[in-house]
Amino acid sequence: MKTILFIGLVWPEPQSSAAGIRILQLVRMFQSVGYQVVFASAAAKSPYSHPLSQERVREEDIQLNDSRFDAFVISLKPDIIVFDRFVTEEQYGWRVRQHCPAALTILDTEDLHFLRRARQEAVKQHTTIDYYNEITMREIAAILRCDLSLIISKYEIQLLLETFHLSADLLYYLPFLEPTIEESTRNNWLPFEQRKDFVFIGNFLHEPNWHTVRTLKTHIWPKIRKYLPTAELHVYGAYASEKVYQLHQPQENFLIKGRAEDARKTLEAYRVLIAPIPFGAGVKGKFIDAMQAGTPSVTTTVGAESMSVDGRWNGYMEDDPDCFSEKATRLYEDMKIWYEARETGIDILHATSSKEQFEVPFLRHINELNTGLSVHRRKNFIGQILQNQQHSASKYMSRWIEEKNKHLR
Repeated sequence: MKTILFIGLVWPEPQSSAAGIRILQLVRMFQSVGYQVVFASAAAKSPYSHPLSQERVREEDIQLNDSRFDAFVISLKPDIIVFDRFVTEEQYGWRVRQHCPAALTILDTEDLHFLRRARQEAVKQHTTIDYYNEITMREIAAILRCDLSLIISKYEIQLLLETFHLSADLLYYLPFLEPTIEESTRNNWLPFEQRKDFVFIGNFLHEPNWHTVRTLKTHIWPKIRKYLPTAELHVYGAYASEKVYQLHQPQENFLIKGRAEDARKTLEAYRVLIAPIPFGAGVKGKFIDAMQAGTPSVTTTVGAESMSVDGRWNGYMEDDPDCFSEKATRLYEDMKIWYEARETGIDILHATSSKEQFEVPFLRHINELNTGLSVHRRKNFIGQILQNQQHSASKYMSRWIEEKNKHLR
């Protein structure tokens, strides 16, 4: 049996974030073709961490800057190693390449962190987007050092190819891996007339979600209330801080609900999801959940990025606050438009996030890479240079930190 090691930035929390859903989908995909899956992380578990051991996944606690990881990975002898976001590659990549040089290394970017950071700064500073910063250099260096990087967004693939001129051989487009929506599922969705109110959902450790809720409170919801004075907006999200709860205003029908135990079950009760996302990257899991729940939505062009098909959305895409509010009201009130939007959502999921469509070609690609790995690596000479430079810098910094920690014990 082949072994795959996932090195997680955190332990997956699929009920808290789209990142947790994503990593769990990858785990299950490799299990389905016979891999023994080991998941290791230096992070502390939370009450919401997924019980991986119940899914036949071996869990390992590891430490940062600790040579005991070397013995662990030598003993494990993984065939494939998946780094969960670029910072884990920075932390463990040099150790992996030193002790498991034949293992295929994969970076799951989740989304491009440098893109989200650049857009965030542009919004805050009211300037044009500048991609060239330290995060960009670190993330792209990690991509170059790995044999393959998984990119969840077609826009991000295009950015890496056209702006940064990375080799297409190093990148693989792998979106969310969602099951087909069966007829029985659709039949169980609540109809238009049995749903009510607006909803937003998002993990508040993710900065764009806080900005989105603030935009809703100050710019969008007051306009919608003028048209629909009895409708409510319910805001859900894991790890809501005090500043989020301070927006709770029952007299304005603006209600902070906190964590949703099951995002899709929660969304099934609402008529419209509204998410005026000002910046971000990747693919937004909230819209995957909404489409799986048969709930139309209104968002921005950034929110719908890499998910809309031929300009079609399961509702509306709108960047202007006045138009956003008007379209949200129209979707909420017009049954015909609402049902058409829901059907479009089904089409979008099938076209952009089909498990059946994307899993088999990806697994075939992995097998081909393993067969010709030495040739693949020779083509990526810049990556070999970066491995050598990063190996030296990270190695000696890590050794220094480890020695320092010994003296502090």
